[in-house]
Amino acid sequence: MPTAIAEKVVPYVKVASHEANKGDFKKCLLLYSGGLDTSVMLKWIQDKYESEVVCLTIDMGQVADDLEEIRRKALALGAKGAFVHDARGDFAERFCKEAIWANADYQGGYALGCPLARVLISELAVHYAEKTGCTVIAHGCTGKGNDQVRFEGYITTLNSSLKIIAPVREWGMGRDEELKYAAEHKIPVLQTSKSPYSYDENMWANTAEGGEIEDPELTPPLHRILRWCTLPQKAADKVDEVKIDFEGGVPVALDGKRLGMKDLIPAMNTRAGKNGCGFYTIIEDRIVGLKVRGVYENPAAAVLIAAHKKLEYLVSTRDENEFKAGIDQKWAFLTYGAKFLEPSMRHLRAYLKSANERVTGWVKVQMYKGNITVVAAGSPYSLFDASMATFDADLGAYNCNASAGFTELWTLAQRTSHTVFNKVANKGKKRPASAVASPKSAKKVAKSPKSVKKTPAKSPAKTPKSAKRSIKK
Repeated sequence: MPTAIAEKVVPYVKVASHEANKGDFKKCLLLYSGGLDTSVMLKWIQDKYESEVVCLTIDMGQVADDLEEIRRKALALGAKGAFVHDARGDFAERFCKEAIWANADYQGGYALGCPLARVLISELAVHYAEKTGCTVIAHGCTGKGNDQVRFEGYITTLNSSLKIIAPVREWGMGRDEELKYAAEHKIPVLQTSKSPYSYDENMWANTAEGGEIEDPELTPPLHRILRWCTLPQKAADKVDEVKIDFEGGVPVALDGKRLGMKDLIPAMNTRAGKNGCGFYTIIEDRIVGLKVRGVYENPAAAVLIAAHKKLEYLVSTRDENEFKAGIDQKWAFLTYGAKFLEPSMRHLRAYLKSANERVTGWVKVQMYKGNITVVAAGSPYSLFDASMATFDADLGAYNCNASAGFTELWTLAQRTSHTVFNKVANKGKKRPASAVASPKSAKKVAKSPKSVKKTPAKSPAKTPKSAKRSIKK
């Protein structure tokens, strides 16, 4: 096990121009989840900064929270206002749709639920801050995570006049200290010191961190960690096949029943999760340079993206599929890396929209004990042509007579390079015995230069006199 490096606690000093100081503001918008961190934060900001606090809770399709109860709790803890915004439709139609278009995958299965949600949350935070007259926005991110970069980068990009405070980065309290603070100030929280895991949830993904998950040399106890997915060994011993209809790269129906994205995704989460599909333990590179590990549950995303990718392959050319893979990866890294508002994303988004115009059709996916298998697909734009591709009797649509010539030209550069490389590499080397000419064949070898008779060079032909006269004239 790696030796932990002792960290010296350094007092937090604000250095960024967008960080607010005490006395700079009188009203703050808090991104409020109702959990331990933000509940303690609500009280702490009022005392530490002597500021009024308005709370914003956003419904992104998380299933573990009672959002109305969270709103009442915020008011009970002294918030001057508490809003719950239903962003499920917007999140599904704008962000989850784009994730499917881009076959979202960061480092091996993470469908980017958290990075995508942070963009929308930032947009809404700016909207509500402007609406309520708040000049500062507070978030509950630590100083070691990605979300501080996402929130602060997006908020200040959308409105450069807004300032930020990050209490968790400032106060230096650990989990036990927060629980003690909550008890002293009569703040009701569900968390206990016994559970080491923290979660971030929306309809697209559920992220788990902490405890054994953090150390890559430890086996995470998934039976205690997973919330959406059944362990594969405990899933039903039966294949579950679903037919998914797509229009323009967007899933529109499950088994023939049309659903909007905000309803289709949760339905697919439940179905795939019961079959033990769509969870991943990932070694991850954070924006801030840390190598970490996380457990990600995104069952609907895993199935929908697997289906979309196969349908995309069916209707696209070889060059399109190769190029699209690079676009998808760049989209994923920019999305993860807090660059969703980077101008390059507009160009990538334009390509994604264009590439998905023909991704229309149906896909059949089988789910079984954690396995996701695409078994069939069809599309009016399918590039499969049975008259050409089948191994049955030739129907005349494909001319095999052209194959040999095509092969010769297609591999010309490869063969030429191989020949030249070997010629240069073997120059001056002793030839192997097998390559030495036999006595019989040696007789056929051309004579050496010494034995070759020199042929005298012909003298140039004389110019006729008549030609010389014409030249003089």
